[in-house]
Amino acid sequence: MVTFIASIVLLIAGYAVYSKVVEKAFNIDDSRQTPAYTVNDGMDYVPMSWWKGWLIQLLNIAGLGPIFGAVAGALYGPVAFIWIVVGAIFAGGVHDYFSGMLSLKHRGAQFPEIVGKYLGQFAKKSIIVVSLILMILVTAAFTAGPAQLLAQVTPLSFMGAIFVVFAYFFIAAILPINKIIGRIYPIFGAVIIIMAVAIAGVLIFGNYSIPNLTLNNMHPGELPVWPLLMVTISCGAISGFHSTQSPIVSRTMKKESEGRKIFYGAMIGEGVIALIWAAAGMTFFGGTGGLQSALAAGGPAGVINEMSTTMLGTVGGVLAILAIIILPITTGDTALRSSRMIVMDSVSKWINPDKKSTVILATIALGTPAFLLSMIDYTFLWRYVGGTNQITATIMLWVVVSYLLKEGRAHAHYIASIPALFMTGVVTTYFVYAPEGLNLDYTISLIIGGVMTFGVFLLYVRQIIRHKEIAAKSLALE
Repeated sequence: MVTFIASIVLLIAGYAVYSKVVEKAFNIDDSRQTPAYTVNDGMDYVPMSWWKGWLIQLLNIAGLGPIFGAVAGALYGPVAFIWIVVGAIFAGGVHDYFSGMLSLKHRGAQFPEIVGKYLGQFAKKSIIVVSLILMILVTAAFTAGPAQLLAQVTPLSFMGAIFVVFAYFFIAAILPINKIIGRIYPIFGAVIIIMAVAIAGVLIFGNYSIPNLTLNNMHPGELPVWPLLMVTISCGAISGFHSTQSPIVSRTMKKESEGRKIFYGAMIGEGVIALIWAAAGMTFFGGTGGLQSALAAGGPAGVINEMSTTMLGTVGGVLAILAIIILPITTGDTALRSSRMIVMDSVSKWINPDKKSTVILATIALGTPAFLLSMIDYTFLWRYVGGTNQITATIMLWVVVSYLLKEGRAHAHYIASIPALFMTGVVTTYFVYAPEGLNLDYTISLIIGGVMTFGVFLLYVRQIIRHKEIAAKSLALE
């Protein structure tokens, strides 16, 4: 119990203190007009209040990840709390803040455009492909997940639920952001917050004993913490998907100082949600062994349904299930919207991105593979989402490092370079170890991952030296 409460306090403290360090590194200026005013196309660029932006960002990023992912991560025991807290404050918060603010700085640019500016055109072209794959997978996974729950709690069949969810995705993706997303997300946000508070309240004041901190790996299957925990719990700690969502809100911001509340704040909010569900997973079934059995029997959807109904009663359970359905749906719709925006921005030289027919055709083209993939088993999809997600996050962190160096803020690069190196180690080791990767022996994977990360570290040091030399020459010329 103490560890759980302390973790929530640390997340809040991280926002209060460390987010200001991150904000200072960006050097905000509220006198600069934001794209919401300079572009204002009535579709994606529309000024909105910061609290609506925060709720939209939270719902965009907090899909099934901080719930299903956190419950799966709970199999490792209380060490999951450490990853969520440290990850959200020092990696996820930095990642999300800069992905949003760099988009704002460059007229609401999409993630691939930002990558191209700071890491080069080859990186940009590569990340367009990676981003689209990630968002199609996310749209598919976040169709299948809520569809499974809807099929359990309504008369709809699984296929019927998929059609209903996808119909909403399509409508939300093609209409102006202030028509559906800007209006219903505050309501959805209230449901999410009430649900999280209710579950946390039952855990704290009910007859439950949340396990306290231990560094032991409590996974019943003895799967290694490194790097699997960091991929299993991505949303709630650090998630590359967030960098594809931040431009949606950056195009609605009224001033730069709102960025800390919206982007860093939403990441901390997602971290709290992940903590709550991780704690519930560790506690409700009497330990990680019981949780593993429950997951094997009913899958993540069944586990969440059972915990919610038992802990909160019929009414509370319905509210919790509603919230769990809302979270992925409000991420899937913006994933489809973001993929449409990336494609439209990429081909804007050849077509008119403002034509409604073009918007509809692009949405259909991107939605079709996502719709077909949504019929595949959710857990299979999620494995590929996890790896792709963290590769994207790592790239975004290196973008931040490059930005800080190029802007002459080398003294602040550590806020991004340390988590970037950490995540480089995660994704390289994961790629060679995971079944969906090279599936090599764990020890060999650690060695290969370590060598690859050290190689990236040497390249990073080389860039530091290069930028110092450039700065010294500039100073000498003055």
